[in-house]
Amino acid sequence: MTNAQLTALQYGFIAFLALWAVVLVPQLITQLARHGGLRLRGLATTAAVLLYGCMTLAVVLLPLPGPGSRRLGQTVQLHPFQWIADIHTELLKHGGQWFMTQTFQQACLNVLLFVPLGVFARILWRRGLTGTALIGFTASLLIEFMQLTANFGTAPFVYRIFDVDDLMNNTFGAVAGWVFGALLLTLRRSPVDVQPARSERVHFAETR
Repeated sequence: MTNAQLTALQYGFIAFLALWAVVLVPQLITQLARHGGLRLRGLATTAAVLLYGCMTLAVVLLPLPGPGSRRLGQTVQLHPFQWIADIHTELLKHGGQWFMTQTFQQACLNVLLFVPLGVFARILWRRGLTGTALIGFTASLLIEFMQLTANFGTAPFVYRIFDVDDLMNNTFGAVAGWVFGALLLTLRRSPVDVQPARSERVHFAETR
């Protein structure tokens, strides 16, 4: 991870703290009014979603181009799996191992970036695999469109590439997150499924 990405994450965390401070008070009031007390699970869920959203936007939008920033020579990449060819090119120039190349690491980050979204879609929003893939693709497409339009015209020029590989990797990350979320739900439910069977055996033994 580059210094620019680390700085972006710091800004994202600051934005999360500011946004959560605004959202927290109304949520606390709502919980007290509806339930007569606090529900930590709801608070933690809201915090997790806000943190993920702020960190994701920070990573994909920051840093913004400064006055001396150079314009991109290419702003659109529409060849699927171009990142594989880019790894080969990088190896020819610098050598080393393919999994240590910046291109491969960036592709992995694009996948990991959307894994939490898939987990949220499965656990919180109860979406199916297809619905989660559509959510991941739509969110990724919106981000790529923002980059293609220079953040809807708020940036001085286009400073990120619209990349079809990012769409595929982000969508795959959301699907992987859905599978991980499904596994978590299965593990959480398994003790509950075993308990009734044990109770039935005890009841049967007592009746005998």
